[in-house]
Amino acid sequence: MSALDRAFATARRMAAAGRARVVLPEWDEPRIAAAARRLAAEGLAEPVPPAAPTPAQRAALAAARGVGEGVAARMLERPLIRAAAMVAAGEADAVVAGIAAPTRRVIEAAGLALGLAPGVAAASSFFLMVLPDGRELILADCAVNVAPDAGTLAAIARASAASAAALLGTARPALLSFSTLDSGAGPQVETVRAAARATGFPGPVQADAALNPAIAGHKGIPFPDANTLIFPSLDAGNIAYKLLQELAGAQAIGPFLQGFRKPVCDLSRGASADDIVAATAVTLALAGD
Repeated sequence: MSALDRAFATARRMAAAGRARVVLPEWDEPRIAAAARRLAAEGLAEPVPPAAPTPAQRAALAAARGVGEGVAARMLERPLIRAAAMVAAGEADAVVAGIAAPTRRVIEAAGLALGLAPGVAAASSFFLMVLPDGRELILADCAVNVAPDAGTLAAIARASAASAAALLGTARPALLSFSTLDSGAGPQVETVRAAARATGFPGPVQADAALNPAIAGHKGIPFPDANTLIFPSLDAGNIAYKLLQELAGAQAIGPFLQGFRKPVCDLSRGASADDIVAATAVTLALAGD
C-alpha cells in the first residue's frame, strides 16, 4: 500500500471516529471550497471554516503567548491565527492553509497559537514526493529554513525521519552534500558533517550515492538506500523538488510543517483541489491513527 493510500485510510478512520475536523482558514478560495466538498463527500475529513473567536481560543492563545486575553482577542482577528487557536483549543484537529497566504504567515500563526513540540529546536517542512514509477520520498527542508546551522539541520533530519516513519512505514535518512564523507571540504560540508554526527544518520553523502547502491559501493560507503533526503539549504531542497516535478513528472504533496504541537499543512499556492485533498489526508495521518 502506498503512503497516500495509507494516509487516505487513516483519514477515513479518524473521520469516522470524529477526530478529523480540519480548519480551512481560506474557506472562500475556489480550490479550497472544491476540496472541502470532496473531503466531506468521501468521508475523509470534516472541513470547517475559521469559527468566530471563543473563550477557549482566547485562553489557549493567551496561555501559549503569555499575554492577556484582550491582546489574544485582537490577535484572533486574523483568520490564520484563529484557525491555529481552534486547534490549540481542541475545536479542530489540524490546520490546512497557505493557498493564498505566504509560508511565513502560516508558520507565524502556528508558532503563536500552537508552539513547538517538546524537544523540538526548530520548525521545518517536508514534501512527500511520489514518482511516476511509484517510489515515494520525503524531501526536507524545501520551504522554511534558508541556511540551517548544524543544530537546525539535525532538528530537520530528526523531524523528517519521524515523518517518514509515520508515512512510509520506515525512515532511511541521508544528509546530502556535494561531498561524500571526506571527498570535499568547506563550511557547508562541515555543517552537514556535524549534523550527521549529532543524529547518527548517514552524511555527508552525495545524492547519487544515497540512492544508487552501485555508486555507493564505488565510493566505498554503506548504501543508505535513502527514502528521506535532507538538503543542506533551502536553495538545494526547493530546486530539487521542483526539478522532480517538472522533469520527472513527480507529484509534490505539501509542504507539511513539522515540529509543532499539532499538525499544520502549508499548501503550495499553486495547489489544485486534488492536491489539497491529498495534503489534508496526509496531515491527518501525521496526527496519528
